[in-house]
Amino acid sequence: MTKNKARVLGVGMVPFATPSRSESYDVMGEKAAIAALADAGIDYGQVQHAYVGYVYGDSTSGQAALYGVGQTGIPIVNVNNACATGSTALFLARQAVESGAVDCVLALGFEQMQRGALGTHWSDRPTPFDRFDAVRHAVQGQDESPFAAQYFGGAGRQYAEKYGIAREVFAKISVKARRHAANNPYAVFRDQVTVEEVLASPHIYGPLTRLQCCPPTCGAAAAVICSEEFARKHGLDASVVIKAQAMTTDFASTFDSADMMNLVGYDMARAAADQVYEAAGVDPGDIRVVELHDCFTTNELITYEGLGLTPEGTAEKFIADGDNTYGGRVVTNPSGGLLSKGHPLGATGLAQCAELVWQLRGQAEARQVEGVKLALQHNIGVGGAAVVTLYEKVS
Repeated sequence: MTKNKARVLGVGMVPFATPSRSESYDVMGEKAAIAALADAGIDYGQVQHAYVGYVYGDSTSGQAALYGVGQTGIPIVNVNNACATGSTALFLARQAVESGAVDCVLALGFEQMQRGALGTHWSDRPTPFDRFDAVRHAVQGQDESPFAAQYFGGAGRQYAEKYGIAREVFAKISVKARRHAANNPYAVFRDQVTVEEVLASPHIYGPLTRLQCCPPTCGAAAAVICSEEFARKHGLDASVVIKAQAMTTDFASTFDSADMMNLVGYDMARAAADQVYEAAGVDPGDIRVVELHDCFTTNELITYEGLGLTPEGTAEKFIADGDNTYGGRVVTNPSGGLLSKGHPLGATGLAQCAELVWQLRGQAEARQVEGVKLALQHNIGVGGAAVVTLYEKVS
């Protein structure tokens, strides 16, 4: 059933870059928005609302980026929802269209990041992570490692202890990510690596080494979302439908279970995915391509199970059988994912959207997955939010 479902009319992004080689956020955001509008075949004057996501930046940075595209007086809403920011902007854009409030919306995400590990910027007030940190400290103590690596490395270590898997299993995900990224001109890291090189890179935390952690990255991506009626009226191709979408936040189990996997969003992701599958009438076995939130190799592995791509406790076999790549059951992160493409926080969810739209249209070139009719997206942020989106190609 596609009636009244929001359509992805156009997508665009800029090549991701390291902080030392990046343009400023407003320049990147403007370029991504212009690319999405050109892909959609419309002018900025036809956009009725804009939702703009970023994490690190002053208030109204969204206006600063879009005023370079045009000043049309439309509502511009700035969005900040941790690493799920880009998908949250997309979530709001879809809601606005499906509610009937507007017919054409722009979702834009960007990030101009600083070098080094993620950190907090306000030392004079409680952080949103205080409740999470209390659980993390109780489960695994405190450490001088980067805080995000402690969360996701701890989750991976807990999984490995539960199911008895070796650290090489996680390292294989980095190798796969680089292999996929080699065909992606938007990716930061495209050089190939071996399992041995991944394991020999500096140790960070738990099973994680440096080559198993996504890099600080700058970039921007955008999507134009419209109604079927808008596309038909203007004679535009809107064959990619948002078939179902769900956003979840943390449950009591996040804080009550002493489970590091839940602390980094496993329960949120599973609940969002279940809602999407039920709403769409789709089984996870129907999915052939997924862009999922691989901020660390450990998170990609546990997310295979959280999304139902493989039963709980079977991720090692899933990887060993090559079921997570080309020639296997479902191609995960054909873009190279956050590990290789990069992770500009506000842009990530919309970059995932762009990759999957290209896959559904058959425009992914050397990354193309054959026979794609459905495409699944997973974007999370500790703090917390999980957004799962299912796209479908219709005639």
